[in-house]
Amino acid sequence: MAILADEATRIIIQGITGREASAATKDSLDYGANVVAGVTPGKGGSEVYGVPVYDTVRAAVAAHPADASVVSVPAPFAKDAALEAVENGVRLVVILTERIPRRDVVEVIDRARELRARVIGPNSLGLISPDRTRVGMVGGRAADVRKAYKRGPVGILSRSGGMTTELANLLTLHGIGQSTCVSIGGDPIVGSTYTDLMPLFESDPETRVVA
Repeated sequence: MAILADEATRIIIQGITGREASAATKDSLDYGANVVAGVTPGKGGSEVYGVPVYDTVRAAVAAHPADASVVSVPAPFAKDAALEAVENGVRLVVILTERIPRRDVVEVIDRARELRARVIGPNSLGLISPDRTRVGMVGGRAADVRKAYKRGPVGILSRSGGMTTELANLLTLHGIGQSTCVSIGGDPIVGSTYTDLMPLFESDPETRVVA
């Protein structure tokens, strides 16, 4: 199995019309991730690579129930975006945005815990369950992701998104696959630490070791 997300995970992308989020949407779709909707206030009714865009998370999940959200918005708006996700029933929120004020991050984490949601990041590139799904932009283009990652028994945790891919690529070159790889985020305060995620790997029958 995979932890946090698999091929059945339905993903929305907040800030989908932005340059980086738009590119990540295409690459995730190309990889096979189930991106069902996007959110950008004022852009409702448009599409990004065939993904419908809504003005609010509430409207997006009403039309397309979602398990996970990727937050890729400017730092001043990241708190509101993340809170909007968890308060509308999204249980996994991956925050790509960096340099969010610490007070905002703490508020998001506290609210997520109240609602039994999990936060990855901020300043994360996301997570990947090789050959199943990707939530975020870890690994870059779909073709590069397929080269660097392969399915197998090793879980990876790293604060750095680049190091997450580097570790996976080294393992893949030696014929060793990965179960789930998580870029937990490089900011001083993150929603899920090594300690938080290790029990998930320990309960996963596919994962035999964590790097």
